[in-house]
Amino acid sequence: MQTPLWFWIAFNACVLIVLTVDLFGFQRRAHAPTTREAATWTFIWIILSLGFNGFIWHWEGPAKGLEFLTGYLVEYSLSVDNIFVFVLVFSSFKVPTQYQHRVLFWGILSALVLRGAMIGLGVKSVQTFQWTLYCFGVFLLFAGAKMLWHKRTVGGFNEGWLVRLVRRFLPIADRYYGPKFFIRIDGRPVLTPLALALIIIEATDVLFAVDSIPAILGITTDPFIVYTSNVCAILGLRSLYFLLAGLIDRMVYLKPALAVILVFIGAKMFLAEVYHIPTVVSLGLIALVLSIAVGLSLLSNRSSNPMPLNARRTERYSTIKSR
Repeated sequence: MQTPLWFWIAFNACVLIVLTVDLFGFQRRAHAPTTREAATWTFIWIILSLGFNGFIWHWEGPAKGLEFLTGYLVEYSLSVDNIFVFVLVFSSFKVPTQYQHRVLFWGILSALVLRGAMIGLGVKSVQTFQWTLYCFGVFLLFAGAKMLWHKRTVGGFNEGWLVRLVRRFLPIADRYYGPKFFIRIDGRPVLTPLALALIIIEATDVLFAVDSIPAILGITTDPFIVYTSNVCAILGLRSLYFLLAGLIDRMVYLKPALAVILVFIGAKMFLAEVYHIPTVVSLGLIALVLSIAVGLSLLSNRSSNPMPLNARRTERYSTIKSR
Protein backbone atom coordinates (compact mmCIF):
# COMPACT_ATOMS: atom_id res chain seq x y z
CA MET A 1 0.00 0.00 0.00
CA GLN A 2 1.38 3.36 -1.03
CA THR A 3 1.58 5.93 1.74
CA PRO A 4 -0.76 8.92 1.09
CA LEU A 5 0.92 12.21 0.31
CA TRP A 6 -0.69 13.92 3.30
CA PHE A 7 1.13 11.44 5.61
CA TRP A 8 4.45 12.80 4.31
CA ILE A 9 3.31 16.42 4.60
CA ALA A 10 1.90 15.97 8.10
CA PHE A 11 4.98 14.17 9.39
CA ASN A 12 7.47 16.73 8.07
CA ALA A 13 5.28 19.59 9.29
CA CYS A 14 5.29 18.11 12.80
CA VAL A 15 9.07 17.68 12.68
CA LEU A 16 9.54 21.32 11.64
CA ILE A 17 7.19 22.52 14.38
CA VAL A 18 9.05 20.52 17.04
CA LEU A 19 12.44 21.76 15.83
CA THR A 20 11.20 25.37 15.74
CA VAL A 21 9.90 25.14 19.30
CA ASP A 22 13.18 23.56 20.36
CA LEU A 23 15.28 26.27 18.67
CA PHE A 24 13.36 29.37 19.75
CA GLY A 25 12.02 28.03 23.03
CA PHE A 26 14.36 25.65 24.81
CA GLN A 27 17.58 26.80 23.13
CA ARG A 28 17.11 30.54 23.62
CA ARG A 29 19.61 30.43 26.49
CA ALA A 30 22.80 28.45 25.86
CA HIS A 31 23.32 25.97 28.70
CA ALA A 32 24.62 22.51 29.43
CA PRO A 33 21.64 20.16 29.91
CA THR A 34 21.59 18.37 33.25
CA THR A 35 21.32 14.58 33.45
CA ARG A 36 17.72 14.92 34.59
CA GLU A 37 16.88 17.22 31.67
CA ALA A 38 18.59 14.88 29.18
CA ALA A 39 16.76 11.86 30.64
CA THR A 40 13.44 13.69 30.46
CA TRP A 41 13.92 14.67 26.81
CA THR A 42 15.16 11.19 25.91
CA PHE A 43 11.99 9.77 27.41
CA ILE A 44 9.84 12.35 25.56
CA TRP A 45 11.44 11.56 22.18
CA ILE A 46 10.98 7.82 22.73
CA ILE A 47 7.33 8.27 23.71
CA LEU A 48 6.68 10.47 20.66
CA SER A 49 8.33 7.90 18.38
CA LEU A 50 6.35 5.03 19.89
CA GLY A 51 3.19 7.14 19.59
CA PHE A 52 3.89 7.64 15.90
CA ASN A 53 4.55 3.91 15.67
CA GLY A 54 1.04 3.34 17.04
CA PHE A 55 -0.32 5.71 14.40
CA ILE A 56 1.35 3.68 11.62
CA TRP A 57 0.14 0.45 13.21
CA HIS A 58 -3.45 1.74 13.17
CA TRP A 59 -3.50 3.30 9.70
CA GLU A 60 -1.21 1.00 7.71
CA GLY A 61 -1.51 -2.28 9.61
CA PRO A 62 0.58 -4.41 12.01
CA ALA A 63 3.13 -5.36 9.34
CA LYS A 64 4.13 -1.73 8.71
CA GLY A 65 4.01 -1.04 12.44
CA LEU A 66 6.50 -3.85 13.10
CA GLU A 67 8.73 -2.64 10.27
CA PHE A 68 8.83 0.87 11.75
CA LEU A 69 9.54 -0.40 15.27
CA THR A 70 12.33 -2.69 14.07
CA GLY A 71 13.87 0.02 11.88
CA TYR A 72 13.64 2.56 14.71
CA LEU A 73 15.35 0.16 17.13
CA VAL A 74 18.14 -0.54 14.63
CA GLU A 75 18.74 3.16 13.88
CA TYR A 76 18.54 4.16 17.54
CA SER A 77 21.07 1.50 18.56
CA LEU A 78 23.45 2.35 15.71
CA SER A 79 23.34 6.00 16.81
CA VAL A 80 25.41 5.02 19.85
CA ASP A 81 28.47 5.10 17.58
CA ASN A 82 27.54 8.67 16.65
CA ILE A 83 27.61 9.56 20.35
CA PHE A 84 31.13 8.18 20.67
CA VAL A 85 32.26 10.39 17.78
CA PHE A 86 30.46 13.42 19.26
CA VAL A 87 32.48 12.96 22.44
CA LEU A 88 35.73 12.80 20.46
CA VAL A 89 34.90 15.83 18.30
CA PHE A 90 33.88 18.02 21.22
CA SER A 91 36.92 17.01 23.26
CA SER A 92 39.28 17.52 20.30
CA PHE A 93 37.99 21.04 19.65
CA LYS A 94 37.43 21.78 23.37
CA VAL A 95 33.86 22.87 22.65
CA PRO A 96 32.31 24.44 25.79
CA THR A 97 29.53 22.24 27.15
CA GLN A 98 26.91 24.99 26.95
CA TYR A 99 27.40 25.29 23.17
CA GLN A 100 27.39 21.56 22.33
CA HIS A 101 23.60 21.41 22.17
CA ARG A 102 23.61 24.18 19.53
CA VAL A 103 26.14 22.29 17.38
CA LEU A 104 24.13 19.07 17.63
CA PHE A 105 20.88 20.86 16.76
CA TRP A 106 22.15 22.28 13.47
CA GLY A 107 24.13 19.11 12.75
CA ILE A 108 21.05 16.95 13.16
CA LEU A 109 18.91 19.38 11.15
CA SER A 110 21.30 19.10 8.21
CA ALA A 111 21.49 15.33 8.75
CA LEU A 112 17.73 15.10 8.19
CA VAL A 113 18.13 16.68 4.75
CA LEU A 114 21.20 14.63 3.79
CA ARG A 115 19.74 11.35 5.01
CA GLY A 116 16.47 12.09 3.24
CA ALA A 117 18.36 12.39 -0.05
CA MET A 118 20.43 9.26 0.65
CA ILE A 119 17.32 7.28 1.61
CA GLY A 120 15.61 8.35 -1.61
CA LEU A 121 18.57 7.17 -3.68
CA GLY A 122 18.87 3.91 -1.72
CA VAL A 123 15.19 2.99 -1.98
CA LYS A 124 15.07 3.93 -5.67
CA SER A 125 18.10 1.81 -6.46
CA VAL A 126 16.66 -1.22 -4.63
CA GLN A 127 13.28 -0.86 -6.33
CA THR A 128 14.86 -0.38 -9.76
CA PHE A 129 17.75 -2.84 -9.51
CA GLN A 130 16.97 -5.80 -7.26
CA TRP A 131 20.61 -6.88 -7.23
CA THR A 132 21.59 -3.77 -5.25
CA LEU A 133 19.89 -5.36 -2.23
CA TYR A 134 22.49 -8.15 -2.35
CA CYS A 135 25.25 -5.56 -2.63
CA PHE A 136 23.95 -3.85 0.49
CA GLY A 137 23.81 -7.22 2.22
CA VAL A 138 27.44 -8.01 1.41
CA PHE A 139 28.45 -4.50 2.47
CA LEU A 140 26.75 -4.94 5.86
CA LEU A 141 28.45 -8.31 6.36
CA PHE A 142 31.86 -6.70 5.87
CA ALA A 143 30.88 -3.64 7.93
CA GLY A 144 29.78 -5.84 10.82
CA ALA A 145 32.94 -7.96 10.63
CA LYS A 146 35.09 -4.84 10.55
CA MET A 147 33.28 -3.37 13.56
CA LEU A 148 33.72 -6.65 15.44
CA TRP A 149 37.43 -7.17 14.81
CA HIS A 150 38.81 -3.67 14.40
CA LYS A 151 39.27 -1.26 17.25
CA ARG A 152 38.14 2.32 17.03
CA THR A 153 40.87 4.78 16.20
CA VAL A 154 40.74 7.61 18.67
CA GLY A 155 42.52 10.23 16.61
CA GLY A 156 42.49 13.95 17.02
CA PHE A 157 39.77 15.37 14.80
CA ASN A 158 41.40 18.78 14.93
CA GLU A 159 44.30 17.39 12.90
CA GLY A 160 42.38 15.36 10.32
CA TRP A 161 42.44 15.85 6.56
CA LEU A 162 38.96 17.42 6.49
CA VAL A 163 39.98 20.06 9.02
CA ARG A 164 43.12 20.82 7.03
CA LEU A 165 41.02 21.12 3.86
CA VAL A 166 38.55 23.51 5.50
CA ARG A 167 41.35 25.62 6.96
CA ARG A 168 42.98 25.81 3.54
CA PHE A 169 39.97 27.38 1.84
CA LEU A 170 38.10 29.09 4.69
CA PRO A 171 39.37 31.48 7.37
CA ILE A 172 38.98 30.10 10.90
CA ALA A 173 39.11 32.21 14.05
CA ASP A 174 41.57 31.19 16.74
CA ARG A 175 39.03 31.23 19.59
CA TYR A 176 35.34 30.85 20.36
CA TYR A 177 32.96 33.81 20.18
CA GLY A 178 30.13 32.50 22.31
CA PRO A 179 27.53 30.45 20.38
CA LYS A 180 28.34 32.14 17.04
CA PHE A 181 29.30 30.07 14.01
CA PHE A 182 30.87 32.99 12.16
CA ILE A 183 31.95 36.55 12.87
CA ARG A 184 33.35 39.46 10.90
CA ILE A 185 36.98 40.48 11.23
CA ASP A 186 38.10 43.51 9.22
CA GLY A 187 34.85 43.36 7.28
CA ARG A 188 35.17 39.77 6.05
CA PRO A 189 33.28 36.72 7.40
CA VAL A 190 35.35 34.28 9.45
CA LEU A 191 34.24 30.86 10.75
CA THR A 192 34.62 30.14 14.44
CA PRO A 193 35.91 26.81 15.85
CA LEU A 194 32.26 26.05 16.67
CA ALA A 195 31.46 26.05 12.94
CA LEU A 196 34.44 23.79 12.30
CA ALA A 197 33.12 21.31 14.87
CA LEU A 198 29.72 21.45 13.15
CA ILE A 199 31.29 20.62 9.77
CA ILE A 200 33.04 17.57 11.26
CA ILE A 201 29.80 16.42 12.94
CA GLU A 202 27.94 16.63 9.62
CA ALA A 203 30.70 14.80 7.73
CA THR A 204 30.82 11.94 10.23
CA ASP A 205 27.03 11.59 10.13
CA VAL A 206 27.21 11.04 6.37
CA LEU A 207 29.74 8.26 6.97
CA PHE A 208 27.49 6.62 9.58
CA ALA A 209 24.52 6.88 7.21
CA VAL A 210 26.41 4.63 4.79
CA ASP A 211 26.02 1.85 7.38
CA SER A 212 22.64 2.69 8.88
CA ILE A 213 20.60 3.23 5.71
CA PRO A 214 21.49 -0.16 4.13
CA ALA A 215 20.73 -1.71 7.54
CA ILE A 216 17.18 -0.40 7.59
CA LEU A 217 16.71 -1.31 3.92
CA GLY A 218 17.26 -4.87 5.13
CA ILE A 219 14.12 -4.45 7.26
CA THR A 220 11.89 -2.70 4.71
CA THR A 221 12.11 -0.89 1.40
CA ASP A 222 9.02 1.24 2.09
CA PRO A 223 10.41 4.79 1.71
CA PHE A 224 7.99 6.24 4.27
CA ILE A 225 8.95 3.69 6.94
CA VAL A 226 12.67 4.03 6.18
CA TYR A 227 12.54 7.82 6.31
CA THR A 228 10.35 8.26 9.38
CA SER A 229 12.18 5.68 11.50
CA ASN A 230 15.47 7.37 10.59
CA VAL A 231 14.13 10.81 11.48
CA CYS A 232 12.65 9.67 14.80
CA ALA A 233 15.95 8.07 15.80
CA ILE A 234 17.94 11.18 14.80
CA LEU A 235 15.65 13.58 16.67
CA GLY A 236 16.35 11.80 19.95
CA LEU A 237 20.09 11.72 19.39
CA ARG A 238 20.92 15.03 21.11
CA SER A 239 19.30 14.19 24.44
CA LEU A 240 20.72 10.66 24.25
CA TYR A 241 24.19 12.15 23.83
CA PHE A 242 23.92 14.29 26.96
CA LEU A 243 22.51 11.30 28.85
CA LEU A 244 25.15 8.75 27.79
CA ALA A 245 28.25 10.84 27.01
CA GLY A 246 29.80 10.02 30.38
CA LEU A 247 28.78 6.35 30.23
CA ILE A 248 29.54 5.45 26.64
CA ASP A 249 32.96 3.95 27.44
CA ARG A 250 31.36 1.61 29.99
CA MET A 251 29.15 -0.08 27.38
CA VAL A 252 31.99 -2.44 26.45
CA TYR A 253 29.76 -5.09 24.85
CA LEU A 254 27.58 -2.70 22.85
CA LYS A 255 29.97 -2.42 19.90
CA PRO A 256 30.11 -6.24 19.37
CA ALA A 257 26.30 -6.29 19.65
CA LEU A 258 25.98 -3.67 16.91
CA ALA A 259 28.37 -5.71 14.77
CA VAL A 260 26.20 -8.81 15.27
CA ILE A 261 23.10 -6.83 14.28
CA LEU A 262 24.74 -5.55 11.08
CA VAL A 263 25.89 -9.08 10.17
CA PHE A 264 22.41 -10.47 10.85
CA ILE A 265 20.69 -7.85 8.67
CA GLY A 266 23.32 -8.31 5.94
CA ALA A 267 22.72 -12.07 5.96
CA LYS A 268 18.96 -11.47 5.89
CA MET A 269 19.30 -9.27 2.79
CA PHE A 270 21.67 -11.68 1.08
CA LEU A 271 19.41 -14.69 1.70
CA ALA A 272 16.12 -12.91 1.04
CA GLU A 273 15.27 -15.03 -2.02
CA VAL A 274 16.13 -18.28 -0.24
CA TYR A 275 14.40 -17.71 3.09
CA HIS A 276 12.44 -14.70 4.32
CA ILE A 277 12.95 -13.96 8.00
CA PRO A 278 9.74 -12.47 9.45
CA THR A 279 9.98 -8.93 10.79
CA VAL A 280 8.80 -9.98 14.23
CA VAL A 281 11.68 -12.45 14.44
CA SER A 282 14.15 -9.74 13.42
CA LEU A 283 12.71 -7.39 16.03
CA GLY A 284 12.95 -10.01 18.77
CA LEU A 285 16.50 -10.97 17.88
CA ILE A 286 17.73 -7.36 17.71
CA ALA A 287 16.09 -6.52 21.05
CA LEU A 288 17.59 -9.66 22.62
CA VAL A 289 21.12 -8.90 21.37
CA LEU A 290 20.95 -5.31 22.65
CA SER A 291 19.55 -6.40 26.02
CA ILE A 292 22.31 -8.99 26.49
CA ALA A 293 24.98 -6.43 25.52
CA VAL A 294 23.72 -3.83 27.99
CA GLY A 295 23.34 -6.44 30.74
CA LEU A 296 26.84 -7.85 30.25
CA SER A 297 28.30 -4.33 30.16
CA LEU A 298 26.66 -3.47 33.48
CA LEU A 299 27.86 -6.72 35.04
CA SER A 300 31.37 -6.14 33.71
CA ASN A 301 31.52 -2.63 35.20
CA ARG A 302 30.15 -3.87 38.49
CA SER A 303 32.71 -6.70 38.75
CA SER A 304 35.63 -4.46 37.75
CA ASN A 305 34.65 -1.90 40.43
CA PRO A 306 33.41 -4.07 43.29
CA MET A 307 31.82 -2.28 46.24
CA PRO A 308 32.50 -3.89 49.61
CA LEU A 309 29.42 -4.92 51.49
CA ASN A 310 30.38 -2.87 54.55
CA ALA A 311 31.70 0.14 52.58
CA ARG A 312 29.26 2.58 54.09
CA ARG A 313 29.96 1.39 57.63
CA THR A 314 33.72 1.67 57.06
CA GLU A 315 33.39 5.18 55.65
CA ARG A 316 31.19 6.25 58.55
CA TYR A 317 33.65 4.78 61.07
CA SER A 318 36.59 6.57 59.43
CA THR A 319 34.69 9.88 59.53
CA ILE A 320 33.85 9.49 63.22
CA LYS A 321 37.45 8.43 64.04
CA SER A 322 38.92 11.46 62.25
CA ARG A 323 36.71 13.75 64.31
